[in-house]
Amino acid sequence: MRASGQSGRRVQKSDVIRKGNIGFLGLGAMGEPMARVLGAAGYTVTACAHRNREPIERLRTDGVIEAVNPAAVAAASDVVITCVPDAPQVEEVIFSERGAIHGAHPGTLFIDMSTISPIASRELAERLHTAGHRFVDAPVSGGPVRAAAGTLAIMVGADPSEYRQAEPILKAMGTPHHIGPVGMGETAKLVNQILIASIMIANAEALTFAKKAGADIGAVREVIAAATGSNYLLEQWLPKTWFSGTFEGGFALDLLRKDLNAALDAARAMKLAMPATSFASQLYTVQSAEGDGARDYSVVAKFYERIAGES
Repeated sequence: MRASGQSGRRVQKSDVIRKGNIGFLGLGAMGEPMARVLGAAGYTVTACAHRNREPIERLRTDGVIEAVNPAAVAAASDVVITCVPDAPQVEEVIFSERGAIHGAHPGTLFIDMSTISPIASRELAERLHTAGHRFVDAPVSGGPVRAAAGTLAIMVGADPSEYRQAEPILKAMGTPHHIGPVGMGETAKLVNQILIASIMIANAEALTFAKKAGADIGAVREVIAAATGSNYLLEQWLPKTWFSGTFEGGFALDLLRKDLNAALDAARAMKLAMPATSFASQLYTVQSAEGDGARDYSVVAKFYERIAGES
């Protein structure tokens, strides 16, 4: 098995694996800058293209080595990081016919930095442990800007010994927090998603109320910044999106919907009712149906603008 890389370099399954070799699977809005940051930290990073070659072409100019498929990526690596949209994609890049598990050396450390259900994470860990590998779930928060800066918040679920092995790599990308065993990283990430989903809706609803009442939104925002209603989204996120008249970039509404569904699935398994999260999921689904699924999730403000008669 061979794959072409920068300057004609070839990666073969029989290559000698040296400490510090990292495979990266998933070069999307988050994965691309994360892979770049790892290379800048001194790790040898190997990756492969999926449907879009543009990210791997950009990364090759930064020294990332290209392999032909996930199995070849794993063959060149001591550690394999996955950062893809959801559990089916994690399963695909690891367990499919040309998945990473088929090239992985015994004891390979797999770090999944996707946001998926904690139930799915524990199932992945069991399958990989049975095959003689190690597993850490380490979803992130911070968006592409903080990914590029290496300042992500990283929530980690892992056995203590496996966390110690992953920690230096995670520190290159941000600040890791070991929450507990496998699945707890994803649990903490879903807690974050539950919070931001409802907080964003509360911001949009409250500010639409202020605007409909004839208030100066800038003045309202300034006073709320010093009041108990202050929050990160109001202070840092909305000025770059809704207040600026754009919903491009940021965090895709449909990705948040996916995360909320994962949280609700886990809640059902625990027989836990989450009515506020269920309502938030429905509201984002309504806005997604308007064709805004790929836009920043603050686009939910358009729902309130419609009912206020402003759009």
